[in-house]
Amino acid sequence: MVRYIAQRLVSLIPVLIGISLVTFFLIRLVPGDVVDLMLGNETTIDEGRRQELRKVFGLDEPIYVQYINWASDVVRGDLGTSLRTGQSVRGEIFSKMPVTIELTIFSVIIALLIAIPAGIIAAVKVGTTAEAAAQGVSLLGLSLPNFWLGTLLILVTSRYFHWFPAANYVSFMDDPWKNIQIFILPAISLGAALAAITMRMMRSSLLEVLRREYITTARAKGLSNNTVISRHAIRNAMIPVITVVGIQIGRLLGGAIIIEELFNLPGMGRLAIDAIEQRDYPMIQGVVMVTTIAFVLINLAVDIFYSYIDPRIRYS
Repeated sequence: MVRYIAQRLVSLIPVLIGISLVTFFLIRLVPGDVVDLMLGNETTIDEGRRQELRKVFGLDEPIYVQYINWASDVVRGDLGTSLRTGQSVRGEIFSKMPVTIELTIFSVIIALLIAIPAGIIAAVKVGTTAEAAAQGVSLLGLSLPNFWLGTLLILVTSRYFHWFPAANYVSFMDDPWKNIQIFILPAISLGAALAAITMRMMRSSLLEVLRREYITTARAKGLSNNTVISRHAIRNAMIPVITVVGIQIGRLLGGAIIIEELFNLPGMGRLAIDAIEQRDYPMIQGVVMVTTIAFVLINLAVDIFYSYIDPRIRYS
């Protein structure tokens, strides 16, 4: 197990290098830099002054030199300094990360609470109205963009239920109930697609497990259908489901960008949007790198969790 984890961590290095190269050079293809945005159409500032400002921000160096300087700092754990605020990129990201993590956790919880029971019902009740309803809801969840669903939820809850999402974020430690209220709508918006995907995977995986010989043997021994499903089928059917959920958590981290902006949540998503608008290169690169590392580590944790779900799985 230790060797497997070490190999996975080593394989993370080329992934991070590739992501850093793509992010670093692509963002600089966008017209304008932080100096252009700061000065705008100010005609009293000559080109010499603009170049002096670019030198202050380290933008006067050749682009490959800028990358080498930035990458060498990243290796030492320094993600750089924000061009917009002058604050540490690492500090700002870590201050916003709890909001995004909380939104992701709420979204996953809501998705699993819907998807697992619905998937089991759809697999057990094949050919019934219950299966058709579950399949229809899952198709609807896959079809609706999360930003559209979020906008619809805001409209419906405010117009018909006179409940307006809080304009200001309140942490869980300060007011737990208020914090939960703030995250209900964004978590539903973000978790709807995950619920649909997970439900379909749960259904197909459970159907496959129910056709296996050991399930037939368990039924032949006189075990009830509920016992067969709960004790023997569901646990084995969960392995593909865990894979999907682990991969989709990474997608949730990316999808949170739009939802956080829509619901005024001060997380990494809004931080990334502000950085893009202000051409804050170190911040954009830092957010992408941290998100990439989180995605890879989540998938590693999912792989390790397999061995606890199914003792037959071993890593070497």
